[in-house]
Amino acid sequence: MTPDDVLEALTTNFAGLIPKASWGETSLFYNPDGILPNGVYFCTIKEHDGANDRASQLDRPGVFRLAVGLPPARYEQMFGPRPARPSKGGVVSTADDFTATDVLMPHPVYAWMGWVQVLSPSAATFAEMQPLLARSYELAVLKYAASIAKRASS
Repeated sequence: MTPDDVLEALTTNFAGLIPKASWGETSLFYNPDGILPNGVYFCTIKEHDGANDRASQLDRPGVFRLAVGLPPARYEQMFGPRPARPSKGGVVSTADDFTATDVLMPHPVYAWMGWVQVLSPSAATFAEMQPLLARSYELAVLKYAASIAKRASS
């Protein structure tokens, strides 16, 4: 799959997602009515290394990262306790090879928040990720509804 394939699949299968591109990364926000300034973070597709995120070596030809946040309990069920937050420019401490492609693993920078990554997912791996993506989407929808309700009551 390519980054465009992933982006098209996500925006087709999950209604209300708004892509925002910046710094070599496309962030997908749930914001179906455009009421919130950005919306609620759902996932990212990143194609290049950043100043504080080089562990996955995304500047290799054809390599990109699909990253998504999981609920803490789901992350810990899959990968064990979340690692400590790394220092700026640092990498979380796990035994994972953050350069491996087509393998779901903790995110090298944001695993402490429950984020996971897969580099250059195959169609089969992307299909296997659908339940995780669906759960993260459900959480984004709930967070969006809570934000809208809070704004209405203010």
